[in-house]
Amino acid sequence: MSTHKLSGLVAATYTPFHADGSLALSQVGPMVEHLIESGNRGLYVCGSTGEGVSLTTDERCEVAQAYVHAADGRVPVFVQVGHNSIAEAKRLAAHAQEIGADAVSATCPSYFKVNDQAALLETIKAIASAAPSLPFYYYHIPVLTGSSIDIVSFMNAAGDAIPNLFGLKYTDTKLHEFQQCLEIGDGRYDVVWGSDEMMLGALATGAKAAIGSTYNVIAPTYLKLIEAFNAHRIEDAQARQREAIELIRVLGQYPFHSAMKELLRLMGHDFGTCRLPQRGLTSQEAQELQQKLQSVECLANLVANVRRD
Repeated sequence: MSTHKLSGLVAATYTPFHADGSLALSQVGPMVEHLIESGNRGLYVCGSTGEGVSLTTDERCEVAQAYVHAADGRVPVFVQVGHNSIAEAKRLAAHAQEIGADAVSATCPSYFKVNDQAALLETIKAIASAAPSLPFYYYHIPVLTGSSIDIVSFMNAAGDAIPNLFGLKYTDTKLHEFQQCLEIGDGRYDVVWGSDEMMLGALATGAKAAIGSTYNVIAPTYLKLIEAFNAHRIEDAQARQREAIELIRVLGQYPFHSAMKELLRLMGHDFGTCRLPQRGLTSQEAQELQQKLQSVECLANLVANVRRD
């Protein structure tokens, strides 16, 4: 099992669909090339961005395999296997190990809310045990799972119970809690930041790596942010974060992931739209979004191949 901690950007990948809603896996290869060329150092597959919970188990296996094949060992591939059925989550984890993924990650179940630490521990232990040779990252995203478990307490307790627990994908906004997670066991865990619009604060708190949706389109902006922060050019770093927030605010005026897929289409990556219960953009919304994107500074400067059609 790898013990190498992450650094830099990990793109939370999108799942491509045809117009009829079926998987369009031929789009994966060109997208992976774009992600690597733009500076991403890892891929996080079938998470919230990738609509993992909206796919069948078989589809999730197909998507994971497509990304592992396209990456071809050049960057690590993390497969998110969380499911309301623990049996299905275990099946997905075992498949990820079988196809050569580099790590497995999982949310907790979300229909029956997990608000008991012992229950969460047993749940995650069961999922992680299905891929024992891979590092396991717990995916903490309470806004979607509804779990009220104290994550610091959970990570402290889980280390001895889950042999391959290696890290945490922290998608929340509590920088003080994130810092506590980083400090558990003198830095025992690979704690990865998950809120794009707060990267600068996370860097100041100690983040070394981040997983996010907008790294699909403006990774160079974030790389300049990181470079500026490391060089103590704080005003420059603030400007780069401001540019990212500007894009996120524009996209947030619409169903976010469908808006991101429209931006990907403009960049030449036709990933279709999102599955229900997320809705797609209307034709009017798509036109409005295209117009607004023309004034987003980080796109004008760094994503020069966006088509204005």
